[in-house]
Amino acid sequence: MTRTGSPRLLREINDRAAIETLLRSGAMTRAELEEVIGLSKPATAQLLARLEEDGMVVRTGLRGGGRGPRAQMWAVNGGVGYVAAVALTPELIDVVIADITGSLLAEHSAPMPASNTLAVFRETVQKAAALAGLRLDALSHVVVGTPGAVDPATGHLGFAPHLPGLVDVDLPSTLRELLGASVSIENDINLAALEEMSSGKAVGVRNFVLFWPADEIGSAVVVNGVLLRGVTGGAGEIDSMQIPGGRYGDQVDSDAIVALASSHGIASSSGLEAVAHALTAGTEGRAFLSDLARRIALGLANVVCVLDPELVLLSGGVAQAGGETLCDLVSAELLKLVVPRTPVHLAQITANPVRSGALHSALAVARERVFGLPQRA
Repeated sequence: MTRTGSPRLLREINDRAAIETLLRSGAMTRAELEEVIGLSKPATAQLLARLEEDGMVVRTGLRGGGRGPRAQMWAVNGGVGYVAAVALTPELIDVVIADITGSLLAEHSAPMPASNTLAVFRETVQKAAALAGLRLDALSHVVVGTPGAVDPATGHLGFAPHLPGLVDVDLPSTLRELLGASVSIENDINLAALEEMSSGKAVGVRNFVLFWPADEIGSAVVVNGVLLRGVTGGAGEIDSMQIPGGRYGDQVDSDAIVALASSHGIASSSGLEAVAHALTAGTEGRAFLSDLARRIALGLANVVCVLDPELVLLSGGVAQAGGETLCDLVSAELLKLVVPRTPVHLAQITANPVRSGALHSALAVARERVFGLPQRA
């Protein structure tokens, strides 16, 4: 026997389909919307009237200077929810505020302090919200991207000794109390991987590794389309992996890259600067980049041997500074070390990938709560 849904259930399904379409495509006329969601003209008109009455959609002008109902544009009401995305580094607290459509309303950043970290964190988020014309309690959800990982059992931030004031507290609970809003905390490199899955090189890729050398040493592992976090949240923290010569992170951090460049006659003050200079430094630069690629590949080889992913992505400032040259060298070195012939590419998202990933994550949570839309990785 075939069962049909109740009228109420069908309305909810159609409402969600309409909201999802408008969020994805932006403002549309009624005719454009009904064509996408497959409803009749009267049913679409009733749907829009219902959503408008509930405050979920608004009228946004007319299509192409036209007149009448057929030219009327409809869009999701951004004011039904607001989110904040925060990217933390040892140097910076970087905040962006957006409405539920993803429209950016304000940005604000502040230096990471040596003390009173939690107080400065709250002040920075509060300032960003004020620039958007909002109070903190107007935020539907806040996602914080941070080096290290939060242990789900304790709430403590691990693998992040360089963030004083944040490692010895139940961080999710503490930040919720400080902000008066719901808060999620995610590893920064995991968020960069989520952004690549959303709009970068990993769209449609089910199994991949994103590797970030130098300042944010670590990796994100995606298996069957889902981030692998581990029991304590520490999956992918390959900086502590042991290799011949000691800890892997000590061989690919910024100081190690500077020292390696110096051994090839290239003077620099940071790993990023060393790699950028090497591209124009002739034979010495090529030799340095080859040695660096060998170091990067050594860590990747251990991950690739275990996971056999479809793709490896190199992300972060050093990887982008080295560009395709460094990427090709890493790929060649990796092929010497492992059996899987895993392709290595540069990550596509280069502008604030951690903060962008945090924003997408925050929007997914807010949209699930407000509209009932399912979250997707």
